[in-house]
Amino acid sequence: MRIGIGYDVHQLVPDRKLWLGGIDIPHTHGLMGHSDADVLLHAICDALLGAAALGDIGQHFPDNDPQYKNIDSKILLSRTNQLLLNHGLRVGNIDSIIVAQKPKLAPYIPQMRQTIAHLLSIDLAQVSVKATTTEHLGFEGRQEGISAHAVALLLPLTLTQQ
Repeated sequence: MRIGIGYDVHQLVPDRKLWLGGIDIPHTHGLMGHSDADVLLHAICDALLGAAALGDIGQHFPDNDPQYKNIDSKILLSRTNQLLLNHGLRVGNIDSIIVAQKPKLAPYIPQMRQTIAHLLSIDLAQVSVKATTTEHLGFEGRQEGISAHAVALLLPLTLTQQ
């Protein structure tokens, strides 16, 4: 078994869509970034890459590479999963948390979990997504940005799973 952690943060800005967990969330602001700035999928990518000792998201999908400008982070997560498979590893489970004062995310979590499970070709029971506020403390509490943390467990592929 291999375990990795991931973290990402992006600033909230007007005139951008808010993408979290591969879902377009209705909100007055979105996250600024080179890609669609989906902090949850980015944190999961980093957790997976870290568990596999394959570097980080910036190494594989650098923000100074024009091919990743405005890219859908679902593509990045799918490509990360393929890297794992190429290295003989599969996802055991993901546990993650989004830190945001607003919007309320509970209604969107089931769809996020389904999207992530689909992208990683794993069962829904292997994906946990939670959300919390900071009770108005820090940059998330002031609604300046959103962050996400993720932990991933990787397992070796067996001959029957390849």
